[in-house]
Amino acid sequence: MSTRIVVAGTDTGLGKTVLSAALTAALDGCYWKPVQAGTIGGTDSERVKLLTGLGAERILPEAYQLRAACSPHLAAELEGIEIDPVRLAIPETERPLVIELAGGLMVPLKRNLLQIDVVAGWQTPVVLAARTALGTINHTLLSLEALRRRNVPVIGVAFIGDENADTARTIGEIGGVKLLGRLPIVARIDRERLREAFAANFQLAGFTSGETSP
Repeated sequence: MSTRIVVAGTDTGLGKTVLSAALTAALDGCYWKPVQAGTIGGTDSERVKLLTGLGAERILPEAYQLRAACSPHLAAELEGIEIDPVRLAIPETERPLVIELAGGLMVPLKRNLLQIDVVAGWQTPVVLAARTALGTINHTLLSLEALRRRNVPVIGVAFIGDENADTARTIGEIGGVKLLGRLPIVARIDRERLREAFAANFQLAGFTSGETSP
């Protein structure tokens, strides 16, 4: 089986799609966003395609593409749809696969199904993307605790934003988790700048070594 990595976020709007694009390109892999909520102005899959330059065959189609930019459970209800977890089975790929979740881990996909419970069923290693801004210690430690309660393997935490050395150290020590690196905010981001930023700030082996925290 090829490498599979889930990119989860501590919340929404923190740059998880940019990190997913950078990781997909570094792995020369495929990308999948199982549930896209909010399609006005484009989708995350379209952005990843633009930032990686990968062919359309490497950007796998969403299981659900929902128009409203809100929690997936509500976006689905507004369209008269109920999300079926059977459709969220991970597709088989010959190349490494990066799976980007919709928002945070505890996001409801329907009123009796949280996104994290789908992830627990996958048992696929998770990279937790976290901000470096104030509040991230609480959000990150809570997310790690939720993953571990469900026995989901955690590769480590990848930070996004300006440097905050004490925040990173605190999360690493208290959370007992590997710190993978930090993706800085890249002005006028494009394919080449993103590739350079990832290579300068991460070791790809940290994502693929097979080592996970319990």
